[in-house]
Amino acid sequence: MNELAPRPNNLDAFWMPFSNNRSYKGAPRLLTRAEGMFYYSNDNREILDGTAGLWCVNAGHGRREITEAIQRQAATMDFAPTFQMGHPIAFAAAAKVAERTPQGLDRVFFTNSGSESADTALKIALAYQRARGEAQRVRLIGRERGYHGVGFGGLSVGGIGANRKQFGALLPYVDHLPATHAPQHQAFSRGQPDYGAHFADALEALVALHGDTIAAVIVEPLAGSTGVLVPPKGYLERLRAICDKYDSLLIFDEVITGFGRLGTNFGAERLGVTPDIITMAKGLTNAAVPMGAVAVHDRIYRTIVDGAPEGIELFHGYTYSGHPLAAAAAIAACDLHVAEDLPGRARAIEPDFEDAAHALRGLPNVIDIRTMGLVAGIELSPRAGKPSDRAMRVFHRCFDTGVLIRTTGDIIALSPPLIVEKAHLDRLFGTLADAIRAEAA
Repeated sequence: MNELAPRPNNLDAFWMPFSNNRSYKGAPRLLTRAEGMFYYSNDNREILDGTAGLWCVNAGHGRREITEAIQRQAATMDFAPTFQMGHPIAFAAAAKVAERTPQGLDRVFFTNSGSESADTALKIALAYQRARGEAQRVRLIGRERGYHGVGFGGLSVGGIGANRKQFGALLPYVDHLPATHAPQHQAFSRGQPDYGAHFADALEALVALHGDTIAAVIVEPLAGSTGVLVPPKGYLERLRAICDKYDSLLIFDEVITGFGRLGTNFGAERLGVTPDIITMAKGLTNAAVPMGAVAVHDRIYRTIVDGAPEGIELFHGYTYSGHPLAAAAAIAACDLHVAEDLPGRARAIEPDFEDAAHALRGLPNVIDIRTMGLVAGIELSPRAGKPSDRAMRVFHRCFDTGVLIRTTGDIIALSPPLIVEKAHLDRLFGTLADAIRAEAA
């Protein structure tokens, strides 16, 4: 480095993800500590967390039980490999996760993020098809407006154009189902909209086009990052039936909907449809240590492992798969979910959350509201020639007034920690309503 060149200041070095770096670093919003339902800014303002961090701090911030579990593990053993080796806490964490997944999905492969979980699930699906003698099944089906992280596999099956356009053609042998959103028929739905089960029938058309080359279909049971799209009644059931009919795997990306967000351990339970593979991350450790996982049906594991020649059965893994500190955090977080019945708390307050969200109907520029569990999407009409500007200005107003929300395009997404109480909802939605009114023009 040229010693005469100017050195970066304390903001310049960090290339921030999914951010407008130029704008942010001119007027930074810094969070310096967190506890319970609140963040605190660098000027010591209290910021109500309306988004559980990034859909992930489901048990609330600064949970002592998780912190102490991490500290104990760090003092005992900081790291151990899981390639041809093992350490007890990784096996204990996998067993703890398997207690919460749908029956049969009891084989757990650890990753470090939702993106890694998506890519891992896709690779397992391809390996399974090859192991059972269906090597021609190489095609992966995603969905328009789907989000499955930022790995090349997840981007390829994902369906958010802005996430894909900088990176070329991505993976071959990928196709997409249509999105399930039809606002002219579904606007202001509470829970699953009545209209839209037929969108699943597009999978039949893809089978007619691609024949027996489809290995797996991956969808979010409730699409979060694209702006909260709740599955229509009967839609997931049809997808499950079509996958069964044509012998393809069904993968649910539950990185957002796992660990209580919809009032059940996983969205599959709330929605009454069991996939073959579930991806997870975020709430798995309450975001205290990065970790993801893939829960796989036993028959898939058996097909790959039992049918392989002697030696390594699946040539896949990460240095930090089952990291001791992450495993400790996962066990503590799962125990908290049970001890405090966090999914039950979410179910109990869901009617108040739903009512508060739908009370925003009629405010200026509010064109749709979608809710399920403790997730809400409030869609605003865009300003002419300035897409996303209105929602971003609402975001700034809320933050300046002490509430954190999330935006994607002109959609506001809310997903508070599952420990949220009525007083928090009043503040969250009251502040949001004022900000929406202030951006009426």
